Amino acid sequence: MATTDTLHDAFLDELRDAYDAEHQVISALPKMVKAATATTLKAAFESHLEETRGHVARLEQVFASLDEKPRGKHCDGVCGILEEGRAVLEEDFDAPTMDACLIAGAQRVEHYEMAAYGTLVAWARAMGHDEAASLLEETLEEEKAADEKLTSIAEDGVNAAAAKKAHPVKATARRR
Repeated sequence: MATTDTLHDAFLDELRDAYDAEHQVISALPKMVKAATATTLKAAFESHLEETRGHVARLEQVFASLDEKPRGKHCDGVCGILEEGRAVLEEDFDAPTMDACLIAGAQRVEHYEMAAYGTLVAWARAMGHDEAASLLEETLEEEKAADEKLTSIAEDGVNAAAAKKAHPVKATARRR
């Protein structure tokens, strides 16, 4: 007799997806640090690399709280977003434009992760996995903060610098 998968099975599948996604991000961030020119952006990427290592450790705690072995399932979504980012790195953009593009790509990843962790938190709560919910909520909040930090960096100068390179007269006129 065939068995029907449950929300718990879907939850484990999503956890494995998130676990793989975080490992993919850990591999990509050093390249982003190297490509970034704005010191605030480099620092944000370096900080998020350390934070992402913490996300992996936290996911391992979640797996342990469920008596499951930590293992990943290839995350096609983050893979695709990171592939788009790799293509940007091959472009010959001026430095401010590259920084703006790096922020855009990083925010795509953050938004994907926020959606995934939001779902995981909701499902954990619905099933009474309180410890898992708490751990996943912590990661969700860090992903939101990383997104806000990237927005701040973009708005505090990177986008304006890139716009000035693209349209020197228009960018100067807007600030008057």
